[in-house]
Amino acid sequence: MSGSAAGHSRKASIVASRVTAACTINVKGKPTAAPSHPANVLDAYSQRDAEKALDVWRRDQELDAIYNSVFRELLTYMMEDPRNIGLCTHLLFGAKNLERIGDHATNIAEMIHFLVKGNPVMEQRPKGDTTSFAMPERPTV
Repeated sequence: MSGSAAGHSRKASIVASRVTAACTINVKGKPTAAPSHPANVLDAYSQRDAEKALDVWRRDQELDAIYNSVFRELLTYMMEDPRNIGLCTHLLFGAKNLERIGDHATNIAEMIHFLVKGNPVMEQRPKGDTTSFAMPERPTV
């Protein structure tokens, strides 16, 4: 394991050991799209399958919805108890990294479509991550 990977693994185990009953993410019933995105896009590439690549491309919105849900839930835990801020921040970074994996797989899917079909995906890219556009309300004075 490289030094960087070992460091991330060590951080993950520290964070995981601190997870309390008060700050756990409810992911039951939520699809596990992030782990399958890279495998599916690699399959699409090796098989030169534009349809499989488009399936990965279309499922990015599903992964964004999961991230939005986790983001809101963790934000709620942080507001309820400031002692959860450190732990929940680490979990937010992890969730965002998984969402970014999906985004990279989606970019690769677009390239595969172009490679196989010879033209870019003409549809508007589905995007469900709304957290970067979230603006806090201004306090009224």
